[in-house]
Amino acid sequence: MFDAQKVKELIAQGLPCEYVEVVGDDGVHFSSIVVSETFEGMSLVKQHKAVKATLGSLMGNEIHALQLKTFTPEKWAAFQQELGD
Repeated sequence: MFDAQKVKELIAQGLPCEYVEVVGDDGVHFSSIVVSETFEGMSLVKQHKAVKATLGSLMGNEIHALQLKTFTPEKWAAFQQELGD
């Protein structure tokens, strides 16, 4: 079983990120927001694959589910502005 902080660390080590947030309290199901310049020009599917690749064989084994919201820095700024943050 993993905690959200460990999942966050693995993602941040494997992908240059401007922002990473991971939550989950049962050790196997997590939700995350990942903001990376790397996502520029990538389809949503490729963005998600890039994040999941940072977790390697943990995906589908120790980590049963990872809900992802991925953004480029530009889209993240626009999203936050929409929310009024």
